[in-house]
Amino acid sequence: MTLSTSSPQASTARLPDPAVLVLEDGTRHRGRAYGARGRTLGEVVFATGMSGYQETITDPSYAGQIVLQTAPHIGNTGMNDEDTESRRIWVAGYIVRDPSRVVSNWRANASLDEVLVEDGIVGISGVDTRAVTRHIRSAGSMRGGIFSGAEAELDPEEQLRIVREAPEMTGLNLSAQVSVETATVTPAVGERIGNLAVLDLGVKQATIDNLAARGFDVHVLPQDVSIDEIRAIEPVAVFYSNGPGDPAASGDHVELLRAVLDDGLPFFGICFGNQLLGRALGLGTYKLPFGHRGINQPVLDKQTGKVEITAHNHGFAVEAPLEGSFDSPHGYGKVEVSHVGLNDNVVEGLRALDIPAFSVQYHPEAAAGPHDANYLFDRFRDMVIANKKDAQ
Repeated sequence: MTLSTSSPQASTARLPDPAVLVLEDGTRHRGRAYGARGRTLGEVVFATGMSGYQETITDPSYAGQIVLQTAPHIGNTGMNDEDTESRRIWVAGYIVRDPSRVVSNWRANASLDEVLVEDGIVGISGVDTRAVTRHIRSAGSMRGGIFSGAEAELDPEEQLRIVREAPEMTGLNLSAQVSVETATVTPAVGERIGNLAVLDLGVKQATIDNLAARGFDVHVLPQDVSIDEIRAIEPVAVFYSNGPGDPAASGDHVELLRAVLDDGLPFFGICFGNQLLGRALGLGTYKLPFGHRGINQPVLDKQTGKVEITAHNHGFAVEAPLEGSFDSPHGYGKVEVSHVGLNDNVVEGLRALDIPAFSVQYHPEAAAGPHDANYLFDRFRDMVIANKKDAQ
């Protein structure tokens, strides 16, 4: 999805190079090069968080996407070794208005610009991010390209042609890009419950840490694992992580999940895992106009009646009736929508009433905050313990 070329030098040591953001509808925004120099392509989306940019750019769910930060000032706390959510930066490109000229945080050991260069992430600064955001809100997320340095001097028509030939996010399966190649295990903290099989579709470290803290030996498994390989670790439950791409292009993961549900194993899914549970139950999914991305999304938990501020990163959603329960088209009993997004009434959670399975469309670990939804890990733990007692 991402095509980039870059120079090994940090942009802080150079005079500002030109850069241009080109959207597939022909819209152009000129600015200054930020991060690596070169060319990058992807779906342009915006993230509304005022902070937590390190967690954002290292979230594997952003693979294939050029992320625009709506907060105007980015980079003042630099980058550190503790807040990284995965092994690298995953955004296809990065758009900011005003990058910080200095790093001012005792935990920082590098600047954001330096790490963008190190990971070869092409970015652009000095653009009117408010104008780009308003345009995407009206026209919807679309393919785009950042061209910086020498690439910025390409003929505008050539740049537009390159952008329009890039793959669209619809129909794209990106799980193999972000998943681990071999299984890893994080031991349980405290009283041990048992082995938990985590299908890595783009899992974040904070999620693994939260699951281990609930007493699970967390087995992070490659995205192409088989049901027999899952059964071999004798799990007490299965977890599907967040991740990038179109859930309609992940048929193998849906079939695997149906085998998990047929085995009677408790299941918890977040973000991409919510969409895949929906499809396993027989529901459809669809692409949102511009998606939900950021750490300030209001969601209603219908079970408690509480409104929670939650961390989101999704461009697709599940189709389901918001009120009452309904029959699973694939025979898994009654299902209900458990959580609803209050900005646009999008399905933000599913709960199966006849089998031990539930999911949410957001990220309850929320490493950058807020932590309103962290209780969901406890709810999962309680469900697994209850299922173990029922089986005895």
